[in-house]
Amino acid sequence: MATFVINQEVKTDTPTVEVTVTTDTPLPLGRHTFRLVVVDDSGNTSIPDEVVVIVADTGNPTAVLTAPRSVSFGSSFTLSGEKSFDAGGGRVTTYLWTYLGQPLT
Repeated sequence: MATFVINQEVKTDTPTVEVTVTTDTPLPLGRHTFRLVVVDDSGNTSIPDEVVVIVADTGNPTAVLTAPRSVSFGSSFTLSGEKSFDAGGGRVTTYLWTYLGQPLT
């Protein structure tokens, strides 16, 4: 079990770790990114890998939008909301799509 603090590494010698959450320190609703770097017995370090975990609301549905990470200029692509869900047992019936333009830099 491990208590994670933003931008602080948790070091283990096992390939799995439990993210410890309590009623006093819950993860807020929404997306949370976790990163893993591994080191071999020669001291070589991997390229980081990341995963996004969604802490879902049990009262409201959770939107999960997937899309390709990159597309060629002039190419069409597909957005998917198929992984959206309702943790409270309901069924997603409507998808509302909005294009927000380019992100501000």
